[in-house]
Amino acid sequence: MCELLALSSSSPARLTFSLQTLAARGGASGSSHDGWGVAFYQGTDVALFREPAAAADSALVRFLETEGPATHLAISHIRHATQGGVSLANTQPFVRELGGRAHVFAHNGDLPGIYRSAALALGSHRPVGQTDSEHAFCVLLERLKEPWKTGTPPTIEVRLSLLNAFAADLRALGPANFLYADGDAVFAHGHRRLQRTSKRAGPPGLWIRQRHCAPADPAPDDHGGASIAQKERSVVWIASVPLTDDDWRPLAEGEVVAARGGEVLSSRLLAVR
Repeated sequence: MCELLALSSSSPARLTFSLQTLAARGGASGSSHDGWGVAFYQGTDVALFREPAAAADSALVRFLETEGPATHLAISHIRHATQGGVSLANTQPFVRELGGRAHVFAHNGDLPGIYRSAALALGSHRPVGQTDSEHAFCVLLERLKEPWKTGTPPTIEVRLSLLNAFAADLRALGPANFLYADGDAVFAHGHRRLQRTSKRAGPPGLWIRQRHCAPADPAPDDHGGASIAQKERSVVWIASVPLTDDDWRPLAEGEVVAARGGEVLSSRLLAVR
């Protein structure tokens, strides 16, 4: 399956070890070799890097590990193609403007039937490529259009409620792990992941890790993949699989989490049908 990664940090951070680990799963140690991408927020816009090729072999990935932009918020995706050919247009994460800022989306799973779903019909937003994931993002943008019409971020609770309903519609079709960010916060929905041992999909679909560090803590790269300025900071990682050997919490099936500035703000879990 595809691999997802999100970073939320209270201080500007550069993706280092975690991007390398995720890249290894995109061609070397994993089977996801059909493209990769990463979006680094810079205020309300993003620096977006994508290639429709294996991340493990990418010189650009190696460059970003040392020279990539520092950011408070980043989303990355390693692709295993299930719908749509191997092309830049089908490479995640996807970025669109809404309310005067960049919105980012990345999905892990397979959503057969999404093109025929009345609940997930397209509105004014249209895909550039041919993936079920981009179709889903366009549906989400349509639902977000009204709350974002003033250009001011809606409350976290409004966004969580909307994302819960959206996630429930996706879950009716298939595995629906996704990351979504609007520059203010990042949201993650954990569902099911294809298990290599059984070839069946089951939870957890995403894992989360939060860490607080005091200024005296050693080693600026002790967060399992973020090089961060030496001052008091907090970091939240969300990934398809744990990237380090310390404590990661699996997201419950159907759980939606919101994080901002390295802090988990809120979580919603509704009954999964």
